[in-house]
Amino acid sequence: MTSIGRGLCLTVVCMALGACAKMPIATVPVAERDMIEARLMRDISVLASDEFGGREPGTLGEDLTVGFLIEEMQAAGLTSGTNDPGSAWRAPVQLVSTAPSDSQVSLNIGDQSIALDGSSGAAFTSANRLLVDNAQMIFVGYEAESIEPESIAGKVVVMLGEPGVSPRRRSRLFQANPAAIITVVENEDAIAGINRAFGRERMILASEEEKRLTAFVTHAAMQSANGADHWDALVAESRGDAFSPGPLEPTVSIDAMSNRREIASSNVLGLLPGSVPGSGAILLMGHWDHLGECSAADAGDLICNGAVDNASGIAVMLELTRRLNASGPHDRDVYVLATSAEEAGLLGAKAFAEQPPIPLNTIVAAFNFDTAAVAPAGSAVGFVGEGRTPLDPIILDVMEQGGRELGNRDFAEQFVRRQDGWVLLEEGVPAVFLSTAFSSEIVLGPYLSDDYHRPSDQIENIELGGAIDDLLLHQELVERFASTARYPASEQ
Repeated sequence: MTSIGRGLCLTVVCMALGACAKMPIATVPVAERDMIEARLMRDISVLASDEFGGREPGTLGEDLTVGFLIEEMQAAGLTSGTNDPGSAWRAPVQLVSTAPSDSQVSLNIGDQSIALDGSSGAAFTSANRLLVDNAQMIFVGYEAESIEPESIAGKVVVMLGEPGVSPRRRSRLFQANPAAIITVVENEDAIAGINRAFGRERMILASEEEKRLTAFVTHAAMQSANGADHWDALVAESRGDAFSPGPLEPTVSIDAMSNRREIASSNVLGLLPGSVPGSGAILLMGHWDHLGECSAADAGDLICNGAVDNASGIAVMLELTRRLNASGPHDRDVYVLATSAEEAGLLGAKAFAEQPPIPLNTIVAAFNFDTAAVAPAGSAVGFVGEGRTPLDPIILDVMEQGGRELGNRDFAEQFVRRQDGWVLLEEGVPAVFLSTAFSSEIVLGPYLSDDYHRPSDQIENIELGGAIDDLLLHQELVERFASTARYPASEQ
């Protein structure tokens, strides 16, 4: 699960958890639930072990995780789902990790150069190094929509910062291929905030990398270079309808460097072949990655093991796969996808959507598994993605027949864009995320406040009752959606 706020109210936790802990939903005998729990516990113990090091992409932890997943999928009766004989099981996810290392911004007036210190100017790039020297600046103020691309191509654009709007305006201006964009911000506090936001290491898909040069300077710096009265007049003029972008007298030199690493990661793809060719496919998905070492060097425990997030979701998906194989064959293919780099921004899911093994429009239904081991047995079900797909009537019908209650809709809705299924929804694939863990703030809140993205997310703190309920609910749903008779094309 990607990062979210932890400020959830926990004042009624004890009372509410007691209310949540109803009797388990009796869809299988107790002895069978016990066996399911033992297998889930075994898989989580492996994935969340210190040996796997927190399952960070591009590390030994990835190698061990991917190897384990392939071994378990093979044992469950799956074949490779990549549909690529040259890359069985592993679907490449090419990543770039970049962290700013140094920058310098200088404003030049004739022979004089004003070198800005780190409190009044900063520059960033994902490339190892990008620079411009003594380049002309074009002041565009708040403009972006009406600017002719050829007027700023290859030049340094200076725009005025506007909270909530600047990122979109920069993106629009970068489409014209300027040499760099400088955003003028209010003061040194704003520069400090930008350094915090842009100064962290981040991971992106190599296919999405845009080696751009972005800089930020204060109004005071621009006043020094342009003259305070002249600059203030330009800013005032830019707010009027008659404003027209134009060159500034000073030139600028910008030099930005970063520590850049290319990472060859992998999604893992398995397949339970269906018996009716051409009838479409069901997709099960969950992210295998976590954060690796996430504590300060002097901390007692450096590793974020991610037992709940998301060793538990992967364990549920693997056990569901075993049960589907045992109850098959099913009419439709069932693909099983373990994604990389979800924690960095759903990157493995994006890589899958960019290069799917089958046309995305042949996926009849997709189910995501994430942060499963939180709720006790008998808890309500959080329906993330409700109202966005044609799957709802059958999902709600199966839940009603199984005596399952629907969780807090408003709470579940908060997470729709923070899980891998969102990437597929944006591509028109009917994808949902059903989980007892996401049924309410009361259920998920203690985990978010105490263990989420922390070394304390350990196997000792997991709760598998709700996870088993979720598994059995998904088995019924997948078996129904995988049947051409029970879910014909006419209902899709």
